[in-house]
Amino acid sequence: MKGFGMISVNNVGWIEKEKPEAGPLDAVLRPIAVAPCSSDVHVSHGGAGPFENRILGHESVGEIVEVGSGVKNFKPGDRVIVNCVTPDWNAYGIQDVRANNAHDIAMMGSFKFVIAKDGVFAEYYHVNNADANLCKLPDDVDLADALMTTDMMSTGFHAVENAKVQFGDTVVVFGIGPVGLMAVAGSALAGAGRIIAVGTRPNCVELAKEYGATDIVSYKEGDVADQILALSGQVEKCIIAGGTTDTINQALRITKANGIISNVNFFDGAETIHFPAPLWGLGMSNITITGGFCPGGGRRIERLISLIRANRVHPGKMLNVRFDGFEKIEDAFRLMDEKPRDLIKPYVVIDW
Repeated sequence: MKGFGMISVNNVGWIEKEKPEAGPLDAVLRPIAVAPCSSDVHVSHGGAGPFENRILGHESVGEIVEVGSGVKNFKPGDRVIVNCVTPDWNAYGIQDVRANNAHDIAMMGSFKFVIAKDGVFAEYYHVNNADANLCKLPDDVDLADALMTTDMMSTGFHAVENAKVQFGDTVVVFGIGPVGLMAVAGSALAGAGRIIAVGTRPNCVELAKEYGATDIVSYKEGDVADQILALSGQVEKCIIAGGTTDTINQALRITKANGIISNVNFFDGAETIHFPAPLWGLGMSNITITGGFCPGGGRRIERLISLIRANRVHPGKMLNVRFDGFEKIEDAFRLMDEKPRDLIKPYVVIDW
């Protein structure tokens, strides 16, 4: 089979691989729709390890072509949404209620696509523990909306969950790419009062307002933390969905004692996070700094789909460039790498 991926660091292209086989609890799918992510680009530039000949991609809706003998709830021909995080549900870590890190290998091992095996930009791809990790695509759910539940919506909402956003909180969201936009939408659904979004791209600003942002702050207009303090004073919750390691310093400046800073930004392994002790109240401010990637499993996707079906949010609006055909995965990936100013996120629809 053929797949698009990382031949070596900073060298992407088409790769020939053996078609995967389904173990007793697993499934093999072919993609119906996929979307490149900034994390895929990050990996291709060496951001997660020196992978070679690794097919990229972790956001997909697919059609099942094969299931293992122990799979009970799915069959060939089913159209399914694939969570980007696919834990081993019999792993020891599950007992600690950490499904996003439930695995038997290393940290982030549940984020198997690319990190541990080939991803979804392929003619066929493998999903472990199919009964627990897949979600059937409802007929009344738009394909673009469904595709965005796999990572962008789940990750953005996870940032809100980790921030413990409550009714009336003022929330700052640093970065309004797709994950940040979903953090804005999730904060609004969680009952936040004021939502201050930090970003400059016009398309993203417009969509942030639609999803619930009450204020927009641009780094082009001066120090971001100074602008936020002038707008609202210190805030209860900060979500970091973009920026640099210095963004944590900005968040500490604007977060109240007892507040929470929730990070879902994927930092590079070569970076160092540091901040002056006074910003953290010499360690006595009770400001919580937390971070993590989204929970795995099909049930997570079912819950997000229920919000879409109830017209609470439509994450598919973030997909503003469409490609058609399997071969167009390369074009979509390269567009994501170039990231022109009018881009929010591209996707590819595949009609076999």
